[in-house]
Amino acid sequence: MEFSFERSVKYTAILLAALAVTQAIYTALYISEADVPRVMLWGVEAFLFTFLAAFGGAAMVEAKAFRVGWAAITASAILNVVQVGVGLTMFAPFRALAADMEAFAPIAGSVVAFSFFVYNAAKILLGFAALIFGMAKSADGSKAIGGLTALVGVVAMVSNTSVMILGREGLIPSPVAGASGVIATLLLAWCLLGVRKAD
Repeated sequence: MEFSFERSVKYTAILLAALAVTQAIYTALYISEADVPRVMLWGVEAFLFTFLAAFGGAAMVEAKAFRVGWAAITASAILNVVQVGVGLTMFAPFRALAADMEAFAPIAGSVVAFSFFVYNAAKILLGFAALIFGMAKSADGSKAIGGLTALVGVVAMVSNTSVMILGREGLIPSPVAGASGVIATLLLAWCLLGVRKAD
């Protein structure tokens, strides 16, 4: 089965848009502190991120320009597979262990912290990709959407870097970093729909 560059770009954009929706749902659940099973949502995200890595990587090796942007998308997808994998396979066992033996509570907390660290790193990369393709879109004549995408990409990069360095309760609240990353992802998907191989 062969995929053209244009088709890889299209599928990458669709996957990014779908992930923006799933992550918006997750962010809303996180902010509301709702006690809702997240396993199914994480499973869907793992599926989407896996194929995002494939199609983003295919576009990266075929693109004639903006390869760093494609590399950022691909690397973010791989990091997110790791992050979701930690959530699906390690959160429950470590929380159960911490509930039985209080001494293990810091270890359970560190697993959660590691997962969020990887999550924020992936959001930095998506923000970087949004900056790159937003500027390209702006230079191509779509200054409003391109400029907005680039601006939100910078916000995502700065806020997620702050959370990585200072923690989720630091200078910038974790939900702000997550939300800016989600918006950057959605705008990035929109910008990619107009990308051509020669761009």
